This record gives sequence, structure tokens and C-alpha cells, in this order.
Amino acid sequence: MMRLRIATYNIHKGVSALAGSPRVRDLKKTMSLLAADVIFLQEVQGRHDWLATTRAEQWPSEAQYDYLAGDYHHSAYGKNAVYDYGHHGNALLSAYPIIAQSNQDISDHALEHRGVLHCTLQMPETRVHCYVVHLGLFEGSRRRQTQMLIDNVLHSAPGNSPIIIAGDFNDWGNHLSDALREALGVTEVFENRPLKEEGIASRISRLAGRTPKPQPARTFPAAFPCLPLDRIYVRGFRVESATVLHGRRWAKVSDHAPIVASLQME
Repeated sequence: MMRLRIATYNIHKGVSALAGSPRVRDLKKTMSLLAADVIFLQEVQGRHDWLATTRAEQWPSEAQYDYLAGDYHHSAYGKNAVYDYGHHGNALLSAYPIIAQSNQDISDHALEHRGVLHCTLQMPETRVHCYVVHLGLFEGSRRRQTQMLIDNVLHSAPGNSPIIIAGDFNDWGNHLSDALREALGVTEVFENRPLKEEGIASRISRLAGRTPKPQPARTFPAAFPCLPLDRIYVRGFRVESATVLHGRRWAKVSDHAPIVASLQME
């Protein structure tokens, strides 16, 4: 059976959360610790003319997705937000060939530019459909964007083909998971965590004789995560492990903590 190690990470455009100082070179060193075959990235800077000119020693000359991919990964990029000095969006880095890619604009209003990057990976045994997601800050927008995501997957991933949907859902109330499960047959990687890893709310529900609602992991802010913003949903895989990497090392390079999961293809 084929095993796959994946990660999802909002990299905050490669700059520090407070001062806006370039962190992309430190980010690349830290990301090497993920040791992931496939990495789903959000807030990736495709171009930033001002930093490339004024902070050239700290800002790579190539696009962030190519720089972070290095010699190990293939890369794909979906441009979402465009401005006078550059643009940013989602990206996928893959140790396996990316044989097709498309980017869907799911922006719900003029103030936020959001997208879903769909990449088809050629694995040794089969093709896997990967969707990099970054949803909006408003609940109504997220619900509509989730439906657009569902429609995208239903039309682009044939039958019961393996899929991975990962990214920053901004869904701190965990209102979107049920719709994704019902429509696509996916599982969130933290749903089947061992009892010893359950949160307090889940333990109380279980003690009261109720089946606890699966809770995603907390990933924001990176230093002391308290909000569950980031997710990985899978279909056609068994989840062997899932971990949030947080603390001082990760807080220095982004405001989100990355999630890493080990999967085995069913």
C-alpha cells in the first residue's frame, strides 16, 4: 500500500505577522522539517515588486512557490489577489508529477479574493486530486464558497477517485465539515484521533453518553493555537497520524501552525 505524507500551511505571504519583515528564507528552512511529499500552501506571494527591490537580500528573485519547491518538489500556483505591485494566492508543492491544474475564483465579494487550486497528481498506483483552499472571513461567504468547492470536486474528480482537500477554511465554529462529509464522502484527518488525544468537550460528551462531534485541530495563532482554522479532508485514504506543529519555531515564520498527516491509500 502506498503511503503519503502531506501538510497544509498558511505562510502569511512570507512576511512576519506584526512587522511585515521578510521571512521567506527562514520559512524554507523551517518547512524542510515537514518532510512532506505534498504541501498545500495558502497566502503565497507570486510577485511582490516592492520587497524584491527594497529587501532583495532577504527576498528571493523567483516566485515563492518555485523558491519553496526547490529541487525536490514540482509546483503549481493559483493567482487570487492582484494589486499594483504583485499578487498572491494558493500553491501546491508535490514530489509527484502535477499532470493537470486549474484555479477557480470563488470570491464572494469585492473585499476578499479567494480561490480553489485543483491539481491532479500522478502517483505510482493512481491519480490523486488535490484541492488547495482558502475561504473568506465571513460565515455566509464561507458557506457559499464551500458549495462552490463541492461542485468543483463533483465535476472534476471522477467517481470515487482519491481526493485531498486542504487549506485555511477560517471555519473556527466548525460549521462546514458536515456539508463536505455528506456531499463528498470525505473524512477530516483529526476525526478518528485516539481517545487520549480528544479535547475536553469531546470527553464530556462521551461521559454524558452522547457521541461527540468530531473536532478539528487548533492551528491559530501559531505560538499558542486556540482557533481551528486549518483542515485536511481526505477520501480514499486511511489516516495513520495527524499532528499540528506549533510553538516558537513556527510562530517566527507565520501566524498559522502547519498540519502534517500521514496517509495510507485504501
